[in-house]
Amino acid sequence: MKLHGAEIVDTFAEAFPMWGARVVITAATPEWALEAGRSMTGFATSVIGCKCEASIERALDPDETPDGRPGVSALLFAMDQEGVGKRLVERVGQTVLTCPTTACFDGLDAEDTVDVGGQLRYFGDGYQASKVLDGRRYWRVPVMEGEFLVQERFGVVEGVAGGNIIIFARDHETALHAAQAAASAMREVEGAIMPFPGGIARSGSKVGSRYSALPASTNDALCPTLRGQVEHTDVPPDVEAVFEIVIDGLALEPVRETMRRGLVAAAEAGASHVTAGNYGGNLGPHHIYLRELVP
Repeated sequence: MKLHGAEIVDTFAEAFPMWGARVVITAATPEWALEAGRSMTGFATSVIGCKCEASIERALDPDETPDGRPGVSALLFAMDQEGVGKRLVERVGQTVLTCPTTACFDGLDAEDTVDVGGQLRYFGDGYQASKVLDGRRYWRVPVMEGEFLVQERFGVVEGVAGGNIIIFARDHETALHAAQAAASAMREVEGAIMPFPGGIARSGSKVGSRYSALPASTNDALCPTLRGQVEHTDVPPDVEAVFEIVIDGLALEPVRETMRRGLVAAAEAGASHVTAGNYGGNLGPHHIYLRELVP
């Protein structure tokens, strides 16, 4: 299949279930909200090594937040509900509670919930106080600046992780340009994130390694510099650089739409090929075929 001169490989991305939560962080200024959001989602690129995957979803205007202040929404994913709860307590406690002027709220109306503010309240050392508004409990935790307001419970849903597109180009500059164009287009989809730095991974991995201590290692079949050294390569002779974009979403459809927008944007920006990674259908139940995304 051809799209704007790029070869769209007839394959599929293989995605799998992960549990996700949406965190709404507000602050006195957009800058402080963004600072807290960046800190909370830092070092959360892959569940393989980080226990969770997270990124800022979008900026929020004051009329979109519970307390009428500027904010950001962020999505965080882990392998189960318990994992989401643990990571939220750790990250909100270490990065949002500590950040000047912030408050933190649940961003999902979900049946399943995890306790976040109910754990963080103990930082108040007995001076914390709570109030129930519209059936939801909020905790006010005293801090040196004043008070940190945090919702007690956060909704969690079974989402979809591991959606991906892989972008090839004939030179490094074009490959990076195509990947950046794709990531920019993909950020417009609500309910999905791309957890790697800037949304882009240069170091796609495969399961396993010749070193027993490593659960994953470099995807040698997609490394241009290894074309002549490996038994099998997926890199065409005229391709110099490859980038991968991984997507997590609160549901399957946002992941599909994010992949669709990225595929089109990468092709328009000069990619020579666009493909996707899978494990032959053995990893996850969600198979997103690229041919179904080509307009």
